[in-house]
Amino acid sequence: MQVFYKSTRGKGEEVTASMAILKGLSEDGGLFVPTNIPKLDTPIEKLAEMTYQETAYEVMSRFLTDFTEEELKNCIANAYDDKFDTTEIAPLHEANGAYFLELFHGSTIAFKDMALSILPHLMTTAAKKNQVKNDIVILTATSGDTGKAALAGFADVPGTKIIVFYPKHGVSPIQEKQMVTQKGDNTYVVGITGNFDDAQTAVKKMFNDHELAAELNEAGFQFSSANSINIGRLVPQIVYYVYAYGKLVYRKKIKAGDKINVVVPTGNFGNILAAYYAKQMGLPINKLICASNENKVLFDFFRTGTYDRKRDFILTTSPSMDILISSNLERLIYRITGENAEKCAELMQALSQGGEYTITDEMKEGLADFYGNYCSEGETKEAISATYYGSNYVIDPHTAVAAGVYQKYLRDTEDHTPTVIASTASPYKFTRSVMDAISDRYQGMDDFSLADALSELSGVRVPKAVEEIRTAPVLHDTVVDAPDMPATVKKILGIK
Repeated sequence: MQVFYKSTRGKGEEVTASMAILKGLSEDGGLFVPTNIPKLDTPIEKLAEMTYQETAYEVMSRFLTDFTEEELKNCIANAYDDKFDTTEIAPLHEANGAYFLELFHGSTIAFKDMALSILPHLMTTAAKKNQVKNDIVILTATSGDTGKAALAGFADVPGTKIIVFYPKHGVSPIQEKQMVTQKGDNTYVVGITGNFDDAQTAVKKMFNDHELAAELNEAGFQFSSANSINIGRLVPQIVYYVYAYGKLVYRKKIKAGDKINVVVPTGNFGNILAAYYAKQMGLPINKLICASNENKVLFDFFRTGTYDRKRDFILTTSPSMDILISSNLERLIYRITGENAEKCAELMQALSQGGEYTITDEMKEGLADFYGNYCSEGETKEAISATYYGSNYVIDPHTAVAAGVYQKYLRDTEDHTPTVIASTASPYKFTRSVMDAISDRYQGMDDFSLADALSELSGVRVPKAVEEIRTAPVLHDTVVDAPDMPATVKKILGIK
């Protein structure tokens, strides 16, 4: 059955999957959502036997219905290959009474690789299908991980350029070094003097700037997005929840049809939305546990029904979650309004103009699948320490937020359903925070010495992604104020 895509704000027409991937954002500022969530009708016993690549085809072919079997399998084969340091692609590790789904085995050691290694292939295939003549300019704001994963995915891909904006003082040293050392004639990395929300807001404005679009078109360019607002990012993320379930059945940890809980550390809401879509497809998920750090705008929303971004922005040790405007929540809001695009647009306008919105009691009932909580900085540190000393397993601060929230969930509910925790980054990406949580004897060491100490401690060798940047030269050193971002883009593209 053909699946089309429409805007959460309802003004745009229905488009094919390939066109939704190319556009990134609808003309009315809304996000593309499928006209219907397809059912996962492959027997679970069959899924349990599948490789990651085979699972990816089963899930993605249901959503990307205008891609031929050959096109999609080609995209999957090019994405999930030896860029990943394990043939499993996303292994499960049992520790502290839960199953940690390791989503960090790709080339930039964070979960963004899972989708961003396939997005360039989906996008270039989509461009060919739609006879696009312009070069595609990937314009992205990052809170740390998307930027590097997108840069790595799009580097030297013909017919594309990629421009990444990041908060100059809002990412970890390893995250920054990974970005500013990125090779590729078509890659551009720009720091901004502001936070992630400033960068993301400016990027969204550029996408909606029709005058800028006309100037780009005249110069032979068009924008697309690699942020999690792109449906081509979201669909590949559904895959790993299905894969994790299949692997639990395969290992006889659960029986086909048994429920599992899923815990996801999230700021932008995309990663947990993918799990929600998996549940809507029919995957037996019981609770979706939404874990926030001290920027707990999502926790407050689940608790009160009011989404309020008018608060102090806190820099934490889990910077990829330091977000006050959770873009992907809009897709859930659209679902719980009963797919009422007008109501969804009204709520998003309230957020943009007044900084908050409140959902109705009826809409609140649509959140029954979710449980929200958060971890303070102290609790995050404690979760790293407890997991290491309890199970001899080292996790990064984002995964620690999820592990800490899971413990709170257990205390609140006594629900011991088998649970998968999305482990979203390698501890090697945040060595200082991780080693400080384990012991105070590592203070004063630089990030690379800490990586060596972590390798000794964990018995896991230093990933190639970290080794490569030890001595790599800085290739990108531009820093601008957020209001100067459009002028910077034009300068990069040679537009007067």
